[in-house]
Amino acid sequence: IPMAAIPTSVTATETDLAQVAAAMAIVKAHRTHGHLAARLDPLGSEPLGDPALDPEPLGLTQEVMGRIPSGPLRVAVAGATLAEALPRLRATYCGTIAYEVEHIASHEERVWLRQQIESGGHRRPLDRDARVALLDRLIQVESFERFLHKSYLGQKRFSIEGVDLLVPMLDAVIDMAADQGAREVVLGMAHRGRLNVLVHTLGRPYVTVFGEFEGKKPGKEGEDTGTGDVKYHHGAEGAFVTRSGRSITVALAHNPSHLEFVGAVVDGRARARQTQRKAAEAYHDPSAALPVTIHGDAAFAGQGVVQETLNLGALRGYRTGGTIHLITNNQIGFTTDAADSRSTRHASDLAKGFDIPIIHVNADDAEACLAAVRLSMMYRERFRADVLIDLIGYRRHGHNEGDEPAYTQPLMSERIKAHPSARELYAAALVADGALTAEEAQGRYDAAYQHLVEQQQGFKTSISQPKPAEAAPTKIVREDPATAVDRDSLVGLNDQLLAYPEDFTVHPKLKRQLERRRTTMGPEGGIDWGHAESLAFASLLSEGVPIRFTGQDVERGTFSHRHLVLHDAGNGTTLCTMQRLPGALASFEVHNSPLSELAALGFEYGYATAASDALVLWEAQFGDFINGAQVIVDQFIAAGLSKWGVTSRLTLLLPHGYEGQGPEHSSARLERFLQLAAEGNIRIANCTTAGQYFHLIRRQARRIRQRPLIVFTPKSLLRLPAACSTLDDLASGRFLPVIDDDVAARTRGGAVSRAVLCSGKVYYDLIAEAAKRPEHERPAVIRMEQLYSFPETELREILAGYPAIRELIWCQEEPRNMGAWTFAGPRLRAILPNDIALGYIGRPDRASPAEGYHHAHTVEQERIAREAIG
Repeated sequence: IPMAAIPTSVTATETDLAQVAAAMAIVKAHRTHGHLAARLDPLGSEPLGDPALDPEPLGLTQEVMGRIPSGPLRVAVAGATLAEALPRLRATYCGTIAYEVEHIASHEERVWLRQQIESGGHRRPLDRDARVALLDRLIQVESFERFLHKSYLGQKRFSIEGVDLLVPMLDAVIDMAADQGAREVVLGMAHRGRLNVLVHTLGRPYVTVFGEFEGKKPGKEGEDTGTGDVKYHHGAEGAFVTRSGRSITVALAHNPSHLEFVGAVVDGRARARQTQRKAAEAYHDPSAALPVTIHGDAAFAGQGVVQETLNLGALRGYRTGGTIHLITNNQIGFTTDAADSRSTRHASDLAKGFDIPIIHVNADDAEACLAAVRLSMMYRERFRADVLIDLIGYRRHGHNEGDEPAYTQPLMSERIKAHPSARELYAAALVADGALTAEEAQGRYDAAYQHLVEQQQGFKTSISQPKPAEAAPTKIVREDPATAVDRDSLVGLNDQLLAYPEDFTVHPKLKRQLERRRTTMGPEGGIDWGHAESLAFASLLSEGVPIRFTGQDVERGTFSHRHLVLHDAGNGTTLCTMQRLPGALASFEVHNSPLSELAALGFEYGYATAASDALVLWEAQFGDFINGAQVIVDQFIAAGLSKWGVTSRLTLLLPHGYEGQGPEHSSARLERFLQLAAEGNIRIANCTTAGQYFHLIRRQARRIRQRPLIVFTPKSLLRLPAACSTLDDLASGRFLPVIDDDVAARTRGGAVSRAVLCSGKVYYDLIAEAAKRPEHERPAVIRMEQLYSFPETELREILAGYPAIRELIWCQEEPRNMGAWTFAGPRLRAILPNDIALGYIGRPDRASPAEGYHHAHTVEQERIAREAIG
């Protein structure tokens, strides 16, 4: 201990100073390492302990400690001397609740937490009515699980037993959130305990759960509700009435078996609920919604998405004012012991790297569990930051109810079998205190169980009755919205986007590029990709459509084509003219994301599902970066509609195109998205002009039928003159799913015997090659701009304009086993007459998407174009 840190109020003899230093060391040891000696395991394992907690080696005998006043040590526990304070300090930090807060960098937060922990304000005792109510809640939790176990023996349900206190803890979280002004609590959790939370926290009727165990698919008779999902993946939304009578919305996010990925989705949804978008500037109120994520112990330590999500917590574009993290700690993975699943002492240790306070609590101490919630919510309200509760319990059955846990953890399994439940322990405590008799406590349990029996009997009676058939709903057909914007409006918006304050200095080189956007609005055109995108965004804002745009380097654009956020060349201040449009009726958010795909995309998915009024876009630095977010794409974006009935306008911008940049930055894995496309679940486009992109973005924002959109955006085409558009293209055009070869169709449509169909950037390689041929020898080159939904009608109409065609070639840059060929080929064959041959030209089957050497790329690219044009 530095001498300067020793209080000057004590007598400054050398012996006294040493004793005070030792006293301060023992206080610090309990604050820092007390959790190592805490009684946190309900199964009774001995805590690890720490020698630093022992006062004797420091010379601190009872006599010495009796002479050291506690005041200068700045402890908030009662006691005038260290001898009186130390037992209370040990009880505070080494009991059934323990704390890790000394790693937090903020002095203010550390001191506040110490004061709250040691004064014990969050551990206030419950009165008799509150204790009986808590017992009743534990009775509901346990009786439900035991009823399911008996009625549906062997069926998977991922029982909550062993961490039963989760439900009362959520009650306390929601109560306090409502008192603190929240209108919604957003929950995310994996399987364990999910059914219990659905019925007791969200108010889902018991009979709906019984129906799923009985194999009755939800929804009306004969109604197509998609493929659905297993019962312990479903989410729900309900109204929770707090103890004070307030009603608050509680939403449990749908979650697949990829356990921890829902955390980012929950944060995104909460952020959307916290944000007011119907104004030129977005207003973010973190008190409006509370995100709560329930983790598994093995998954929290083992899944990298947890780190990515925690990293979002304090970032400007992602902060939610603090997420409550709660680890339901079973002390085991599926069958894997903690020693084999993490390299840290606690499952929660990852959170230390993000300055998150950690509260460990024994899942058998019901009132300590509620105390942990109170402190967490008090901290979140004061500091608007994440906090984590490590609820240490056990798992009464195997990983699921069909497993035998004794195969792999025989000793633990035996201890669990002999261990009373949290309900039994708390009932015994109430009986011992005289709050209830043993007969009253058992009677309450029996009544709850009987209620479940009656509910099930009523359900079985109801499903045995025939139900009248209902008329099929009338199919509603809606046309695509108009996406053209009149010329004067576009010119006016363009001028506003190029208006800078007099004291703002745009980089001279960039200013010349941006000023060019005035001349390209003229008759000669030249509106490039970034310019068209800005006009699309600005026009949507003027129509009242909020926009949130995030991703890797989106403010400038990976390829320096966008420049939505400008940096003053003199002082570095920033300016976003998109956020200063005089006529904007909605907000525009733009944020560079951290270098994350998995959590960042999960966040935007959650935001988009909760903000149906907004256009939410996420852009990858390069298209192949989407590889890092494949779980979000597969399990949420693509399958969410069919599994859970959840969809959105989420739009992914993925740079794609073969330009000699090697295997890593050529392909956005078009084939993967096409493999996932079915039942109208997503939209996939690969545009070739800035105007097409303009109309596509506006159509996505204005369409009533929401679906995620994946846009394979260009790199070299961003500034290619041939890919630029004119003001007329934006003011009078629309998005074309397929674009015909106008020259071939107009001059010799009846004589064309060969056509080449392609998608995306390869079109410009093909027409460059075609320009080398006499016009009467070259084939028609047709562009498919929309890949899914497959534009069958438009293709048939265009091909009908070539009555002499005998051969249709699909041409692509990607290898044959990648790209769109395996998707488009069978569909083309189905619509072509038998006398028209269908062929493929592109790269052969490859294990890697592209060549690593630029020369090899050039040779292959030239071959593809040459063979396709013929």
